Amino acid sequence: MADPTRLATGIRDSRFGDGCVVADAVNIYEAVFGDRCFVGPYVEVQNDVVCGDNVRIQSHTLICEGMRIGDDVFVGHGVMTANSRYPRAGAGEWQCEPPRIGNRVAIGSNATILPGITIADDAVIGAGAIVSKDVPAGAVVIGRDEILTRRDVVPDGGTR
Repeated sequence: MADPTRLATGIRDSRFGDGCVVADAVNIYEAVFGDRCFVGPYVEVQNDVVCGDNVRIQSHTLICEGMRIGDDVFVGHGVMTANSRYPRAGAGEWQCEPPRIGNRVAIGSNATILPGITIADDAVIGAGAIVSKDVPAGAVVIGRDEILTRRDVVPDGGTR
């Protein structure tokens, strides 16, 4: 191997609040975490990410550059986030449009959160959902952008 720039993985230039737990085999770059956060194994948190208090990020998840994640957020296993609508290989052509996650949000395993969207407070994103448009406060997303409000959900767990 010829003169590599970097071979190490791990945590670089990041800050963690009180009571945080970070598993082995993570890549975290220039991120800030509030108090009592958990980052599971095989998670990548890219540059300029800010997480509030009580954020739990499960294994095999990608938190893309520039994201803001509120307090009391659960991110399930294998969640993928994206921050570029029109990826380009050339320098200077890339525009970062990270998703924004509000407070008390739950994101199910294997969900995909596309660039530039906002998930408002108290929303729930179902496992495997693809989120490509903004999610209002208190809404539930299932499948691809099927947004249910609280009035759509009946007491037995079904939908109207």
